[in-house]
Amino acid sequence: MRDPINICDVETLDVDCLGFIFYARSPRYVPEKNKYIETISNCKKNKAGVFVDEPLESMLKIAHLFRLQYIQLHGNETPDLCEELRRCGYFVIKTFSIESTADFHHTEKYRHICNYFLFDTKTTLYGGSGKRFDWSLLNAYQNETPFLLSGGLTPDCVEDLKKIIHPQFAGIDLNSGFEILPALKDVRLLKDFIEKLKS
Repeated sequence: MRDPINICDVETLDVDCLGFIFYARSPRYVPEKNKYIETISNCKKNKAGVFVDEPLESMLKIAHLFRLQYIQLHGNETPDLCEELRRCGYFVIKTFSIESTADFHHTEKYRHICNYFLFDTKTTLYGGSGKRFDWSLLNAYQNETPFLLSGGLTPDCVEDLKKIIHPQFAGIDLNSGFEILPALKDVRLLKDFIEKLKS
């Protein structure tokens, strides 16, 4: 997210965390400008900062500036980097691109290091493709780390989400399927979707 008014509107919904992308090549990039810093840092919901292969010092600076609680990593970050971020007091979400059951093997070296994994559809682009991978593959995931689900989530996938039964399924990451424009969420769509999901 990025727009101050949109952030305040979404903050009123029954969501656990708001996401802010600090990857300069993303159309949803949040620059370090005063109007963004004030709105985001004062947000009462938990805040996740999304990074791609950003140096540790830069992530810590941004996390402090925007008062983030979560660091979401979408690049080739090492287990050591994830561990260091946790030592600094942040919850760490490491993203893995999924195309087949073999992709879950990449989570092994992050076992007991990250707070959450995020499973997204495999793509050549950073930041997701807006497409859904085969959710039946989740049955092969055996790691103890809880996971969040992303990739192709839209207002019409509520019933499919309710069918997912996995002891480590912890939540969902909603993005492009609920946008009017990049970084601008459709508050009505989000509200209706959340109400249906929780019903």
